[in-house]
Amino acid sequence: MRVNFTLLAFAICTPTLITLTLPQFAAAQDTTGHTEAPPSRLERRGPAIDASPLQARIDAAQPGDRIDVAAGTYTGDLYIDRPLTLVGHGRPKLVGSGHRSVVMIRADHVTFDGFDIDGQLGGSLSDDTAGIHVSGHAAVIVRCRIERSLFGVYLYAADDTVIDATTITGILGKDPGEQGSGIHSWNTKRFRLTGNTIRYSRDGFYLQSSSDGFVLNNRVSDVRYGLHYMFSDRNAFEDNVFERGAAGAALMYSKDLTFRRNSFLHSRGFGSVGLLLRACDNVLAEDNLIADNARGLFLEGSTLNVFRGNLIAESDAALVIYDSSLKNRFEGNAFIGNLTPLRLSGRRTDTVFDRNYWSDDTGLDLDGDGVRDDPYRLSNVFDHLRGNLSAADLVSRGLGARALSAAERGFPVLRPIPVLDAHPLARPPVLSRVPAPPRAERGGAGVGFLAASAIGAFGMATLTLGRRLGRRNAEAA
Repeated sequence: MRVNFTLLAFAICTPTLITLTLPQFAAAQDTTGHTEAPPSRLERRGPAIDASPLQARIDAAQPGDRIDVAAGTYTGDLYIDRPLTLVGHGRPKLVGSGHRSVVMIRADHVTFDGFDIDGQLGGSLSDDTAGIHVSGHAAVIVRCRIERSLFGVYLYAADDTVIDATTITGILGKDPGEQGSGIHSWNTKRFRLTGNTIRYSRDGFYLQSSSDGFVLNNRVSDVRYGLHYMFSDRNAFEDNVFERGAAGAALMYSKDLTFRRNSFLHSRGFGSVGLLLRACDNVLAEDNLIADNARGLFLEGSTLNVFRGNLIAESDAALVIYDSSLKNRFEGNAFIGNLTPLRLSGRRTDTVFDRNYWSDDTGLDLDGDGVRDDPYRLSNVFDHLRGNLSAADLVSRGLGARALSAAERGFPVLRPIPVLDAHPLARPPVLSRVPAPPRAERGGAGVGFLAASAIGAFGMATLTLGRRLGRRNAEAA
């Protein structure tokens, strides 16, 4: 008896696909009003400020003065309206009123160094209540620790601000949607965010209409989106770690961005992604580690981007590309241990793949030149179906998937236009600048990584991930 594989496949798959409605990844769905300015919500002086024992010293200081603050606990909010340097000795603790921002900086050239700040769990999202709220230019915030505040640091048109070596911990047990981001920047130019640690906030960094900045050597974990970003151009991101979120980074409506040596790790769950680009152009991403994510890299409506020398590993889908993304290029990357290399939404893509390494490529290199003799085909018909019908993930290993694969072999008309790497590498490329997987802060073992080695003598970077251990540690967090 002759079997019609097409009818068999759809008879099996269709009931599941049409009866289940699965949530779509929502990182790119923002309705906050594009680049329009938010209403002026700058807090003013109030009774809690006048009650602070430090406020009298601030009020009596001359512009440019330095105020040294001894160890101890100081209750009340602070309002700084002149250029000053405040330095904490022995980590003085500022305990806010719980109704307003703990520290309000309303002047240019203010330095705030070495304080612990307790936001007392209170305040209002509509008032942008923060541990430190800045609306002056050229502020320097360094070596502070902020906890139990809706926002950690809020930059409101605060050009040339530096935030360095600061630890921000959100409100434990509070729903992410009910609190703010660790560092929130609106309409701020030439900012520098370096060496900060953020956990348990809504988003690690939220940057809107903030350009020409530099984000270096930060670590963000256990948040919704490590980096949530829109309408911000010409920014550079280097040596950061984003892990255990719905998305490592979700970037939208921006251009001329650079990503180097960042790690996007352990974004698991349906719809999660390591790095998402929506309507982003002229992005250079090189020497990054994108590993153990539901989807490694997601491109929609994004054009003229270059991905070079990255390690994309142990993800369910290494790449998700919509056909609205044009003229992108992948070269010299290593794709290792992914369940599928590509899910293409649409029938075709003009994305160029050249000289990448694919761990599931079994082709030969008979002449020994380091390039396999035949092109590598990135996707089959079921990967194409999964790219266009997300509920197909549920049956990706079932009888329907096998039937479609058989149908593809028997009926070439089912095939989408193939996506090829014309010169696939026979060995992993030299990836010596890709960051090593970080070690866990608890338990002494790498979160989700059973082994990770860089063999410099041979110029080879390899990575093996333990997905089960990573999920177990993430749940334990």
